[in-house]
Amino acid sequence: MPTNDNSGHHLFKLANGHLFGRKGYHKSAETAITYYRKAASLGCAPAESVLGFCYEFGFGVTKNFVLAEKHYLEAAKSQDGLAMARLAFLRKYGRPNVKIDRVEAEEWSERVRHCPNAVKWIVEAATVDGDAAAQYALGVCYHDGVGMPKDDHAAFRWYKASAEQGNARGQGILGYCYGEGFGVPKDEVEAMKWYRLAAAQGETVAIYNVGYCYEDGIGIEKNVEEAVRWYRLSAEEGNAFAQNSLGYCFEDGIGVEKDFEQAVFWYKASAEQGYPWAECNLGYCYQNGIGVPKDDTLGAHWYRKAALQSHARAQHNLGFCYQNGIGVPKNEPEAVKWYRRSAERKNIFAYHSLGYCFQNGIGVAINEQEAVYWYYMSAEGNHAPAQLSLGYCYRNGIGVPKNEREAVKWFRRSAEQGNALAQNSLGFCFEEGLGVKKDSPRAVYWYHKSARQNNPWAQCNLGFCYANGIGINRDNTKAVYWYRQAALQNHARAQDKLGLHLQAGLGVDRNLDEAFDMFKRAAEQDHVAAQFHLANCYEKGLGCTIDLREATLWFERAAMAGCRSSHERLRRLLVRVCLFSPGSTVLSSNATDDDLICSGFISGHSAPAA
Repeated sequence: MPTNDNSGHHLFKLANGHLFGRKGYHKSAETAITYYRKAASLGCAPAESVLGFCYEFGFGVTKNFVLAEKHYLEAAKSQDGLAMARLAFLRKYGRPNVKIDRVEAEEWSERVRHCPNAVKWIVEAATVDGDAAAQYALGVCYHDGVGMPKDDHAAFRWYKASAEQGNARGQGILGYCYGEGFGVPKDEVEAMKWYRLAAAQGETVAIYNVGYCYEDGIGIEKNVEEAVRWYRLSAEEGNAFAQNSLGYCFEDGIGVEKDFEQAVFWYKASAEQGYPWAECNLGYCYQNGIGVPKDDTLGAHWYRKAALQSHARAQHNLGFCYQNGIGVPKNEPEAVKWYRRSAERKNIFAYHSLGYCFQNGIGVAINEQEAVYWYYMSAEGNHAPAQLSLGYCYRNGIGVPKNEREAVKWFRRSAEQGNALAQNSLGFCFEEGLGVKKDSPRAVYWYHKSARQNNPWAQCNLGFCYANGIGINRDNTKAVYWYRQAALQNHARAQDKLGLHLQAGLGVDRNLDEAFDMFKRAAEQDHVAAQFHLANCYEKGLGCTIDLREATLWFERAAMAGCRSSHERLRRLLVRVCLFSPGSTVLSSNATDDDLICSGFISGHSAPAA
């Protein structure tokens, strides 16, 4: 239909007429595209915006998300509501080769809120023209509360209307609604049905979701190999979600052989599209040298990228970097800032870290009550380390009245999740009858569980139980085995205990040289009993040459730490030296400490414990 009015607005109306067949116009997407282009060239922002919509959904042109983004950005310069609403979507969820940026997504959403009738074009196309793509887009508006009030039921209705017309994206998101119970009762089988319909049309998000269903057994029998196949199909089409999932499959060996380099390859592909989970995962790989050379600076870099998109785990990990100076200058207040941001997003790791900071005055003033609050928040989220920390607070009266029964409750919750430290602490409670009836066999049970996880404290405690027949039959061979396991981890108490067994030949061939070595290692860690035993070796030449000077030194160190036996042995040794050394001043065997100090045999810094 010819016209003499070439204004951008008129051309835009003509284009809409041809796109939807309104007012008797011949329905032709190709013709509509021609008019939209002309209108856009005259500066008509709505036409520029709808051109983006046409590229996004393939109306009269080949589908192209990059060109869609380009047109939306141009229209958004003129505050076009449709363009800003679609940019909010693309920045939040991404599409192949369109970068995710959750911060920018929120900025676009905020601008839409200040734009009256922002999505009027979508509403008319969905309601008046019954267009399936517009119905899907209107569902998104209700889903995210962009241009329309948030309403999951309304979103579902529009998604369903779109899906029933065969729109692939409508089908895919309808599957999501059924899978998550969004706006409709949850029905995982129905979810898989719609995912498959969308996937058959090449919709990459739906292809990814089919893989997700196979991985977790949602609406179909679990099959991780099949999950990987679907993830790969979607990832190779550029879907950032699938690329990240394929990455963790390679990292953890889910449905494929472990391949850390492949994991990093796919994490990078996803991270470079701005997907925050992949950015966080890539940061973790760099920080820990998984599939790439270890690089703490790059680790912190990728954590920051994800953290700035409000990714809670990345915010926590970035806080940890600042707390410990990993890849960034150490900055404890900055660490607390990121822990708080993560905690605001209900991250249980951040709750625990905040508790630790408040307990120990890291980046904040010490506040034990505040520490307990955060430990409790994390512990209630079933975070085993926080349950352990809360148990310690109750056992020791830190920020709460001392309550050993409550301590046991939290140790048990943590221990039942496999936390080795909690298992050892629970074992100790059963051994000593702290907050629970004394039960030595139960203590041994928990020590065993912890010791098998290579916890040196539990290994030492278990060795002690075997050595003394506590809760289990006495067995010096097993005692030596567990003491040795802990000693290999430089556990001072275990080294001292192992030294005694080696010295006496209990459960092991007598070996005075190795016994001496164990005592020395433990003594150098300020283990008082080991200092006494080492001094004894030097005095008597057990595994070493007699050296009364060294014996004196170690007896004195132990005595200074409050060892009464060492104090007495030190007195005797000094009297002996005094009486029998050539040219020495003769002192009575009943010499007092003051006599010895005045004679220069004691430094004056050791004293018996009160």
